[in-house]
Amino acid sequence: MSEVDTSPALAGDPRDVLAVAAEKAGVPAAEVTLIRDGANVIYELTGGVVARVGPAGSTPAAARQIQASRWLADAGITVVRAVDDIDQPTVVGTRPVTWWVQLPDHRHATPGELGAVLRRLHALDVPQSPSFAVVDPFEGLHEAIDGGTTLPEDDRAWLRNLVKRLHGEYSALVPGLSRCVIHGDAWQGNVVVPTAGGDPVLLDLDHVGIGPREWDLVSLAVDHTDFARLTDSDYRAFVDAYGGYDMTAWSGYRTLATIRELRWTAFVLGKAKTSTEAAEQVRHRVACLRGEIEQPWSWSAF
Repeated sequence: MSEVDTSPALAGDPRDVLAVAAEKAGVPAAEVTLIRDGANVIYELTGGVVARVGPAGSTPAAARQIQASRWLADAGITVVRAVDDIDQPTVVGTRPVTWWVQLPDHRHATPGELGAVLRRLHALDVPQSPSFAVVDPFEGLHEAIDGGTTLPEDDRAWLRNLVKRLHGEYSALVPGLSRCVIHGDAWQGNVVVPTAGGDPVLLDLDHVGIGPREWDLVSLAVDHTDFARLTDSDYRAFVDAYGGYDMTAWSGYRTLATIRELRWTAFVLGKAKTSTEAAEQVRHRVACLRGEIEQPWSWSAF
């Protein structure tokens, strides 16, 4: 990790953070193009480098992303690569910046391609070193609900009770599940395939850790059962590529499905204070979770 600059003025605008980090790391940053403005702000630089500016206080998570990228590559998983000749992450104020090798032109993976990547990932031996954290599906949920004051207190109280119930159900399920290396946020957009050919590439390593394989499989399963975003044939291709395991037939499926949907709801709740569209969408999602709207649901992307 490069030396921390403690100036509080440098912890704000991500473009300013990037400029300071680039100078510190010796990365040319005269020409910068914004790729995505989210929790992590991502920029394309010249020379085939992509910079990822993390939120304040996320330096440990940024360091884990670098660690995961290098370990997974050594383990034979085709993964987005951190730039090797920079001491990473570069920290400016309280915000980490990580540096990545730019991907070639690509498309999102098909369900079958995602299933095949997850099958290889989950087959890896759990490493003794590096020591990956155990993935917690409930991380940040209480904070998101408590801070989500755009929702009526009745809805927030209901969400808190839902978290409590789901946590009890999940805690009862976990001892009977095998543990493996998981991605933690596995969906088709987090695996991309170069359009010119080549192996699918695993992206967005924020949540890589140790946990049950079902946590990686549930997102596509939910897309199929609750949202009808996947056809029967596409979901079957995912299941077949993974090795034939269909988690929707598992007795614990509904618990993990609802946890995943709750996390998707909490994500939009975090944007609701500054976005009218997000505020409307989170009310819709809560109504779905409360059983007031029949499935298949339709949720707008954020």
